[in-house]
Amino acid sequence: MSFILIIIVLALLFDYINGFHDAANSIATIVSTKVLTPFQAVLWAAFFNFIAFYIFKDHAVANTIGKTVQKEFITLPVIFAGLIAAIFWNLLTWWFGIPSSSSHTLIGGFAGAGITHALLSKGMMPISEIVEVDKVLKIFLFIFLAPFVGMIISIVFTFITIHRNTWIKSILFAVIAIGLNFLLIKFETDKMSENISKMFRVDKLEKEVIKDTSKLAKLESAKKNAALCLPYIKEYEGIGSAKVAEQIIANVDMKEVNHAIINDNIKKYFKYDQLEALAKKSAAKKVEFGLVKSAIDSLKPIVKTYESAGFEGMIVKMNEKYPMDPSTQEKFKKALKFDLKEKVAKEIKKGDNAMIRYGIMIVFGIFILSFIYTEKIKEPKLSRTNNMFKKLQLVSSAAFSIGHGGNDAQKVMGIIAAALIANGDLADIKAMPDWIPLACYAAIGLGTLSGGWKIIKTMGTKITKVTPLEGVCAETAGATTLFLTEQMGIPVSTTHTITGAIIGAGATKRLSAVRWGVTVNLLWAWILTIPISAIIAGIVYWITSFFIH
Repeated sequence: MSFILIIIVLALLFDYINGFHDAANSIATIVSTKVLTPFQAVLWAAFFNFIAFYIFKDHAVANTIGKTVQKEFITLPVIFAGLIAAIFWNLLTWWFGIPSSSSHTLIGGFAGAGITHALLSKGMMPISEIVEVDKVLKIFLFIFLAPFVGMIISIVFTFITIHRNTWIKSILFAVIAIGLNFLLIKFETDKMSENISKMFRVDKLEKEVIKDTSKLAKLESAKKNAALCLPYIKEYEGIGSAKVAEQIIANVDMKEVNHAIINDNIKKYFKYDQLEALAKKSAAKKVEFGLVKSAIDSLKPIVKTYESAGFEGMIVKMNEKYPMDPSTQEKFKKALKFDLKEKVAKEIKKGDNAMIRYGIMIVFGIFILSFIYTEKIKEPKLSRTNNMFKKLQLVSSAAFSIGHGGNDAQKVMGIIAAALIANGDLADIKAMPDWIPLACYAAIGLGTLSGGWKIIKTMGTKITKVTPLEGVCAETAGATTLFLTEQMGIPVSTTHTITGAIIGAGATKRLSAVRWGVTVNLLWAWILTIPISAIIAGIVYWITSFFIH
């Protein structure tokens, strides 16, 4: 069995074990309140986790985990060590029934393995040159912020829900829904602007300027052009992505974007990324990569003639420098050609969150109509109210499952993709084959069926006794938190989020309703997850380095 195959198997094993932890988040309260049986709840959660795949398209969690360590230090042994550490810590916390974060476990594992690899191969060097410190610090900060935000939102939702006046609580929920809609539109605009900024290579230039100040003028120009796109992006809701793209192309200097796209297409044609990965393992591939890199660099001045010479003229100049037979030349043309309007529109469309906004409005609309029907149209009865909240918990659980899928279900997809990229089998995460998401969703579902009940017991009964009303409030608060953080581009722990939400719902009854001793143990697990995973991964990588080079 090849090393890459071992890593894929380990990644799916981690995904299976992740089912013990994270998939249980979606069903803990709905099982503990006996709204659904465990098997029914698993199927319910699995379906809406899968639906999330069609709602969230930016692979935020996968990209974040993959970019925790600088690209040059991501190797197959690093991924292997990170997975071993993550599996060990997840099994340990599962055994004690502690809901730790699988995302944070992976991040800690990769960081620890990447740092150890860098130190062993290049000696002492700044941590900032090995890991993305700003990303790790932001993730670490949200270990505490995510459950706190979930708890606050849960308290607010619970207090509104138990309000005796039907019309007041209906109005308050309507105001919250409208407020969330406007906030999400703001996030939508920010994400679209960020995507366009990346087309101008602002993010890459900011890193390059640190090492080469001569590129400062280029960075300022890119920032200026990206900022000029914002007024047109703000019109998206009214005119759509195609019209926005037209206006940007007509009014903003897109020269650098054109050059960047052509250079990227040239790299793809020559399989630059795959060769770069293979060059680390083979002397022959290292020589081949050097030749390809030299050829690509020599073509950059020709690319800059695109605006004056046109696409055909540029291709002619490239053919003069590196002669190609007619068949090869035709393939080269096809590989390099692009539609700028289509590419700009696609980047803008990526930021669209209309489905999330409409979903939130529908959920809150169902809540409001249920309150009015049960309390004003029908004769108010305790049994009828309890039945209403049991039915509403199906809605809130589905919403949380979608949020869970948007944040967590794609992390193993990112791991497998990163391994295939490091092995030279895949160009980038965008080229990920369909079997990867299918295998990952199947593995996490099987994990939930097999052994997630310890976590369910902790979250559904040990923290506080959860009623259907509190389950609805906690799950809705958790879902709201996950939707907001995903739109902000911050991968958070769904485990931490729902735990905080459950604590918030329980605390509204009385503070003593929360078993704070259990909560303190959870907090220690959250704090220790990243550093312990990093230490374990470092040790595993060090041992592995004696056998695999």
